[in-house]
Amino acid sequence: MEAYVTPLHQLGMQDVEHVGGKNASLGEMISNLTELGIRVPGGFSTTAAAYRSFLNHRSDDGILHDRISAALASLDIEDIGQLTATGKSIREWIRATPLPDDLTAQITTAWQQMDAAHTGELAVAVRSSATAEDLPDASFAGQQETYLNIRGLEGLIAAIHDVFASLYNDRAIAYRVHQGFAHDDVALAVGVQQMVRSDLACSGVMFTLDTESGFRDMVLITASYGLGETIVQGAVNPDEFYVYKPSLRAGRRSILRKNIGGKAIKMVFADSSAEGHTVETVDVDAADSARFSLTDAEIETLARYALIVEDHYARPMDIEWGKDGQDGHIYLLQARPETVQSQTGRVIQRYTLKSQSQVLAQGRSIGHLIGSGPARIIRSSAEMHTVQTGDVLIADMTDPDWEPVMKRAAAIVTNRGGRTCHAAIIARELGVPAVVGCGDATETVGEGEVVTVSCAEGDEGYVYAGQLEYDKQKIEIDNLPEIPVKIMMNVGNPDRAFDFANIPNHGVGLARLEFIVNRMIGVHPRALLEFDELRADLKQMIREQMAGYNDPIEFFVGKLSEGIGCIAAAFAPLPVIVRLSDFKSNEYANLIGGQQYEPQEENPMLGFRGASRYRSESFRACFAMECQALKRVRDEMGLTNVQVMVPFVRAVREAAEVSALLAEHGLKRGENGLRLIMMCELPTNALLAEQYLEYFDGMSIGSNDMTQLTLGLDRDSALIADLFDERDPAVLSLIKMAIDACRKQGKYIGICGQGPSDHPDFARWLVEQGIDSLSLNPDSVLETWMFLAGKTV
Repeated sequence: MEAYVTPLHQLGMQDVEHVGGKNASLGEMISNLTELGIRVPGGFSTTAAAYRSFLNHRSDDGILHDRISAALASLDIEDIGQLTATGKSIREWIRATPLPDDLTAQITTAWQQMDAAHTGELAVAVRSSATAEDLPDASFAGQQETYLNIRGLEGLIAAIHDVFASLYNDRAIAYRVHQGFAHDDVALAVGVQQMVRSDLACSGVMFTLDTESGFRDMVLITASYGLGETIVQGAVNPDEFYVYKPSLRAGRRSILRKNIGGKAIKMVFADSSAEGHTVETVDVDAADSARFSLTDAEIETLARYALIVEDHYARPMDIEWGKDGQDGHIYLLQARPETVQSQTGRVIQRYTLKSQSQVLAQGRSIGHLIGSGPARIIRSSAEMHTVQTGDVLIADMTDPDWEPVMKRAAAIVTNRGGRTCHAAIIARELGVPAVVGCGDATETVGEGEVVTVSCAEGDEGYVYAGQLEYDKQKIEIDNLPEIPVKIMMNVGNPDRAFDFANIPNHGVGLARLEFIVNRMIGVHPRALLEFDELRADLKQMIREQMAGYNDPIEFFVGKLSEGIGCIAAAFAPLPVIVRLSDFKSNEYANLIGGQQYEPQEENPMLGFRGASRYRSESFRACFAMECQALKRVRDEMGLTNVQVMVPFVRAVREAAEVSALLAEHGLKRGENGLRLIMMCELPTNALLAEQYLEYFDGMSIGSNDMTQLTLGLDRDSALIADLFDERDPAVLSLIKMAIDACRKQGKYIGICGQGPSDHPDFARWLVEQGIDSLSLNPDSVLETWMFLAGKTV
């Protein structure tokens, strides 16, 4: 009798053609990674030979394989009606065909062996494992069915029958054609695996790179309560965790970022009395939704497992995991090659909106593209046929059945889902912009309304009213010529850091803390320090803002260190110059709770800001929290490429005071390689540069403030805007003084103002004066680089 069933522990990657990629990988992990601490539930697999034997069954209507081949030979997959009818017929033929007797006998034996080794009633997951899936260049994500909480031999055999039929789901038929696989070349094995009781805990998906930028030194983990199908299907907005591999390997604090998700529902085992249903979806308790589904220790454990898997397979991986609520252990349920970012070449495409309009919806951006077209609201699979080429597909969530029409869409928008859901995976493979987890896009966008979907603005994706113009730029990053200056970047948004790091650069010349405070924290630091004394309504607003955190101070320090850490990690080991917060009083007042702590100033631009604020008694405790965040990133995470820059220093004595204050908070110049840089943005800084440099390791010219303070004009005033020019002789004279002073002392001198980004001739003049680096806005790096090389883009 031919072997139609094989235990998972006897399999390895050499068996892909016999049991498919998924089951071969499970066997590979059980055989090779168990001794390294990886737990993988056991089970067995049917073989491709078993499936082919099944297809060769002869009935009064002929051989099943021949009937299927004939039906597919005349199929036009672009005709959705024909695809639906053909798929339905084939699946009915398969379900009407009995399994071969010898296959049924071997399944029975394998089941009985599993059941005998299990305490209590055995529940299994029954999953497809196609011989063409989980390959390095095609994921086949969600193409066949999965059946969970299957109990009893009769239920198992019925589930295996259903999995066989699912090879001919509409989406699977269409996907094979789109990927260039002949239907006859794909056979189906079925994996039977003991269930992990994640219905009593949590589960999720993790990738061993950043799914949006391809950044390799990160593990991305998504997690939500209950069984993992809700994340894969995109039915839930999960928590997201980013872990930095070098820090993890070094045994340091390694969690770069934590984003709390809504986690509104979870999938659990259905009550045994629920006829025909093995699982069900229930609401998550509000208190559970408001906290993270994993502890920091569990996040780092998962990331270590991911490293072990990636090291074994020697390539980026996509891994499903589950935490068992009964034994408390974490198990790996699947591991497959990552198929999108790992295939990306050395050419970067950059999309930039030329303008913005009313925001109709926003959620998590997938990719960095922009697309526009008429909105097509799809509420069920019965409406799929209405999607035409160039439409923007908008739905509550996508189903794998929709894959045949998703490739027609100019963009995809969903109410639910996270970065690892089906819609996100397919959108990446198809190269289509997608915004997931919007909440209410199907209500806020009108049917047929022309919209623009932008994923080019960071972590948040936006659906704008109307068709907006945008620029598209292609950068071949291996072919940039040598130039006599270092090109750095101005980066404020941590969400974009990993993407920007793909652009050729020499580090970050200006990382702005204000963006992190405004977008990731949103609360005045004193309101967090004095939380217990606030009135009730403010407390409630802040509690909502700091969801997932119990301690207001840890919320501020944690979020600030996350933002700094993301930028530092993205560019490591290159220098990242982090400017201490430079909010003006009116900007601080706009933060939650800010009105009661900030003065009313006639001219905030020249008021309570920069070094003067740090040394003030009213702000010193706030400044201490900034220092604590910087120290956490440098000392605990080991990101010593972070340098600290002090803005708006009005007098030499202020330089001395702030330098001492930083040292008092554990940021002492020279210790652990720390370099202190000063913003050179006031005339006094250039005129007395040599005196200021006694307290700093270099200067970074802020050309915006230097220009307005030298020329005595308000850079925000439209009435005198024509006079604002960094190339004015007086401004150039002061800048040259600063450059000469730094070069004389052998200290760093760069520029991080807007000037070089706007005026390539100004950039050339700076190079001629001997400046060390130009820190540019990311969208102007290529143009300025080529200009300085004497070439055009």
